[in-house]
Amino acid sequence: MTQTPEALTTEQFKQVIIDKGQYYHIYHPFHVMMYEGKATQQQIQAWVANRYYYQINIPLKDAAIMANCPDQRVRQEWIQRMIDQDGEYPDGGGREAWLRLAEAVGLSREQVISEELVLPGVRFAVDAYVNFARRASWREAASSSLTELFAPKIHQSRLESWPQHYPWIDDKGYEYFRSRLSQARRDVEHGLTITLDSFTTHEQQERMLEILQFKLDILWSILDALTLAYVHNEAPYHSVTSKRVWHKGLFK
Repeated sequence: MTQTPEALTTEQFKQVIIDKGQYYHIYHPFHVMMYEGKATQQQIQAWVANRYYYQINIPLKDAAIMANCPDQRVRQEWIQRMIDQDGEYPDGGGREAWLRLAEAVGLSREQVISEELVLPGVRFAVDAYVNFARRASWREAASSSLTELFAPKIHQSRLESWPQHYPWIDDKGYEYFRSRLSQARRDVEHGLTITLDSFTTHEQQERMLEILQFKLDILWSILDALTLAYVHNEAPYHSVTSKRVWHKGLFK
């Protein structure tokens, strides 16, 4: 009879989660290119415009988690994430800060909001994440947010390297990265507590690590799509047209 593997201790499990950081998209060649100052203005703009689609879907993901969560105390704390991204009227929160970044890199907010630059690969990856959050248990969906564990490092790297390499970017555009330094750390503390308390058997811990890898896959795939289109110049349908013929969602 096969013996069920023992669960990791809390500290062991936490360390295994932290070790997943080696697959964070900070190590993707596209991000490394931006960090090292080797990206063109078009590549920076493409990243900002496509990442906007991810930004505006974060509160939808968080709303899905809360909709599935029966624990009032968790919802009361988790809702802060939505407020951070959507803001409280008339403040636009993280979404507005991202649009200021878009303007700082030379894009118009109208163009970014239109989503005309969002690549199909980026859209499919982000939509897969939101759909996962809607279908999964709230604990599983909450644990997927633990990529925030690695986020302060990536935000700090942008704040340190971009002003040096891209002096043409208006400093006002960096407010999103500055705000996320503290917000991400707070979110991690909450999300990590939920995860360590919720996944206590070997099977549950393996499941959680698979979910975290799925989220890492999402972030990596976004940059894969950008690399294909803006590094290798192979945007969707590039072999038959130079037009952006990919559709923008539900027939916008």
